[in-house]
Formats: sequence, structure tokens, C-alpha cells
Amino acid sequence: MNLCRPSRAMMVGLVALAAMGAAAPSRAGAETLLRTRLNADIRSTDPGTNRDANTDGVMAHVVEGLVAFRDDTSIGPMLADSWTTSNDGRTYTFHLRQGVKFHNGATMTAADVVWSLKRWLDPATQWRCLSEFSATGIARIEAIETLDTQTVAITLDRPTALFLSTLARPDCGQTAIIHRDSVGADGKWIAPVGTGPFKLGEWKRGQYVDLLRFDGYAARSEPRTGYTGAKIAQVDRIRFNVVPDGSAAKAGLLSGSLDAIGNLAIPDVEDLKGRPDVQLSITPALGLTGVLFQTRDPLLKDVRIRRAIALSLDTPQIIEAVMEGIARANNSALPIGSPFYGEVETHGYTQDIAEAKKLLAQAGYRGQPIKMIANKRYSYVFDSAVLVQAMAQAVGINIEIEVLDWAAQLDRYNRGDYQSMAFVYSPRLDPSLSFEMLMGPKATQPRKVWDNPEAQRMLQESMMIDDKAKRQLLFDELHRRFIDDVPMIVLFNGAEIAALRNNVKGFSGWLFGQPRFWGVSVQ
Repeated sequence: MNLCRPSRAMMVGLVALAAMGAAAPSRAGAETLLRTRLNADIRSTDPGTNRDANTDGVMAHVVEGLVAFRDDTSIGPMLADSWTTSNDGRTYTFHLRQGVKFHNGATMTAADVVWSLKRWLDPATQWRCLSEFSATGIARIEAIETLDTQTVAITLDRPTALFLSTLARPDCGQTAIIHRDSVGADGKWIAPVGTGPFKLGEWKRGQYVDLLRFDGYAARSEPRTGYTGAKIAQVDRIRFNVVPDGSAAKAGLLSGSLDAIGNLAIPDVEDLKGRPDVQLSITPALGLTGVLFQTRDPLLKDVRIRRAIALSLDTPQIIEAVMEGIARANNSALPIGSPFYGEVETHGYTQDIAEAKKLLAQAGYRGQPIKMIANKRYSYVFDSAVLVQAMAQAVGINIEIEVLDWAAQLDRYNRGDYQSMAFVYSPRLDPSLSFEMLMGPKATQPRKVWDNPEAQRMLQESMMIDDKAKRQLLFDELHRRFIDDVPMIVLFNGAEIAALRNNVKGFSGWLFGQPRFWGVSVQ
């Protein structure tokens, strides 16, 4: 499909105009403003429902949950100061922080926690992580009750090692505690009234999202780490400008109309290294980039064809060409930065042209086209697809690339409506969750790529135990089966690559790969 697009010069002008329009102070005195970039608009302001990585990243400044991930992927307190677990491992009792305010000035109590959690568990909310707390998930929530104004008890139908980390998942909206004013009398979503260091300002669809400093924010006392610790707003306003074109974003940074840009294109890194007015932040991340296969497709249901594609690829060469030394090849569902990534996980696919051709002959493949969906929102995803196409062609596999915009591709992914696609997964901060985002019954969860009942049983076991050695054995076996089944080809884990003007202070990347603008100032 050919779409009419504005010229690059026009895009640069729009970025500058948007930023200039944001400069008017909203109160007496000069407003401190940080202008950053989104490569596509957010999908909604309802965290953990109609969402993607950009939505998660913006809303993480607005809402908070009971617990949150630290930089090292461990779980720390957020709105809960502490918690205890019953002897049978089924009941968690959370002791809430005192004096936490919502953006409307109301004080958070246990009743707000119970209301928020019950809203998430209402199927009408369409919460992304509802299935995790069902009979087929990590555990079913049997009861949520207030013990007093500052204490909440949650009872599960069975013990699980993943309860807290699932609550903390950014793609679950951190199971945010929000005020009832976030919805109308009919229960329909209005806007987030959260507890975060910033509150939602104006969202002008397709142009920008403004977040405003919440002056009533009660910060934790611990140092900033991950999504917990001290989250202190150092600017009055953050403007997330929607700038799909990477060259326009780079030009906006160099002209001074943008202060920070994430998702920096790899070719721009070398160019910006020598700029005295720009600083780079490059941090290894836990996301996965790879090629998904629809294993129910009449052609790709044959594992020999999927394996032939995998064996046609020189994965290190793809990564070197696409990421220019910033990432390493990895065929495992476990990211390299995971504490559970070990020697077993280093074994994946090695290019073997003769074996690939042999498998294709055995499968009776005669050059039938295989449609691969890709997008240009993430340049490294599209570039990877092009190289996969070229290498597969060398063994006689006919891949046709269909470029969709990100929203359309995400919709097709969620419906399982594709033969293959080049795709990027946002990070998961627990190894069970790294596998869980890929695994499940396609009949009820069509977005899942790996439907293997025995592997799912092993995954469930990994979610029930805390013993690290036993979990490692399970993950090692899951990796072996994943490589054997070839439901997808993981190519590499990404990196958070941000460029900032030198007057931006306090920015720090982390394994999750999403920018955090609390503790960040513009001088």
C-alpha cells in the first residue's frame, strides 16, 4: 500500500513547531520543559489494556503499582512499603505507604487498592494480564480484602513464585493503583488519575503527549532503581513529540527543538558520537527481535520448512549488519542479560545450507511464497527482515515482505493472522515471563507463537518454585525444545539507545529499555 507521507523537511519543521508551541509557561516564571520523542503515538492512556511499548513507557511516569522491578530485575516496594506471605504461600498481605496522594488530591487507602485490582480482574476491562490470574495462568485470585485502611490481603488458589513479578510487569500497566475518577459512572475509561511523579496533561493524538509535574507526589526515600526508589520530577513538563521519521527526530535534536530521542537508528550512532553538543546513552536491553512463524499455516506447520529457514541464516552476520556491534546474536528466548542465560542457551542455529536444502526437499517445498510482515517503525526489524529474505532465497525459499504500519501489524499479531512476521517483543524481567510471552494455547490465545503442551507444563512448574537451580534446569530444557520446535527464530536482544543534548542531566538507561524521565533535569 502506498501512503502519502510528508517530506523529510516538512517533518523536521513540524517537530520544531511542536516544540516551540510547548514553550509557553503554564504559570508565573519560566517553565522547565523536557522535549523528547515517540516514534509512534501511544495507543491509549489506560495502562495495561490497549497498549504497546510506547504506551507502557509514557504511562510509567503517571501510574504506579504495589511493587516494581529494580534495575537488577528483582522486586522492590512501590506503593506497598512491605508485605508478608502466609505459610502456605497463598495469601499476600501488603502494608501500604502512608500519605500517598492521587493526582486529584485524594489520599490512597486500602479501599482504592481493592477497587483497582477488582477493576483489572473484570473481563470488561480487557486487561492484558487477566489470563495470568485465571485457572490456566500462574494462579487464580480468590479474594481481595481490606484488613484496615492501610492493609490489603490477596489470596491465591495456589502458591506461585511469579505473583509479585506479574503484578510489577510494565506490560500489565504495573497493575496500577488508580483513583475511581479515572472512569465514569458507566465504568468507561476517562483518563488515568494515578500516583506517579507526573500527571497526564494534553494528549493531541498523532502529535504529542504532555505530562505535568505532580506537586503532591510523595517520593520513596531509596535511590532510583528500575521503576521504584526515588522518582522525583525535576522538570515542570515532559512533552513526548510523535516523530515517526528517525531523520526528522535526529534533526530536531541537533537543532535544539528536541532534548532527548530514544530508539535511535543504528547508523546515527556513529554520526552523533563526535558531536560536542550531544551525549549518547547505550544500554543492553532484554527485548527480543526475531521472526515469528504461524505454526498452523498449511505450509509452515511443517517444522522442516521452519528449520530450513533457520539454517539458511548467518545470524551473527545479520546482527553485525543491522546493529553494527551494539548487540550480540542470540537464538534463545532468554535474553543475554538474564541471570538464567547460561551455557545451554548459547546453543542455537548454525548456518547449514546443505542441510536446509535437504529439509526443503524432504518437505516437498517447491518455492511457494511465504509472506513475512514487517514494519518500519523499528528500522532494525525491517532491516533484519530484508536480510532474512535474502539469505533464505539462497536456499530456494521464496519470502515476500509485506510492510504494515505498527498498529496494523500489532493487530495481525494479536489475532495470529500471518504466515510469518519480523517482530520485536518488549522486555520481560523474569525468565518464566520471557517464555510466557511466546507460549500458550493458540485456540484461546492466538497471539502466542509456541503451542506445546508439555513445554507449557514445564513453564507452569517454573512459575511455582523459587529454587534457582531447579528453575535453571527447567529453562535449559525449555530452550532445547524451543530450538527443536522452531516456532520462531530469535535473532538478538536489543539495546536502549538514546541521544540527549548536553544540557540534559540525570538520565540513566536500564535493562528494560524504556526511558525514565524522573530524576532528569534540563539545565
